[in-house]
Amino acid sequence: MFIVTVTFEVSPPQLQAFRDAMQTQAKNSLELEAECHQFDVCYDSVDSAKCFLYEKYADRAAFDKHLASDHFKQFDLTVGPWIVSKSVQTWIQESA
Repeated sequence: MFIVTVTFEVSPPQLQAFRDAMQTQAKNSLELEAECHQFDVCYDSVDSAKCFLYEKYADRAAFDKHLASDHFKQFDLTVGPWIVSKSVQTWIQESA
């Protein structure tokens, strides 16, 4: 499996709009992308402006399809101005 983790810091005045957009993005990714197996959205327990994503895809190609999807492109355009910082890391999950 191909794992993607993303950490966002969101501009506080835009936090609720970001949360709403992120909820839609997670739902769309799971419903519209057969090779997206998990899309968890977490918020810091102390600083609600910090968001962490844990996404699981069948492989790198599936993640690339995610990035090329219309719903991702729209999400990225919408939330881009609200993001203070963003860090993306990718991982390979080995079978047990």
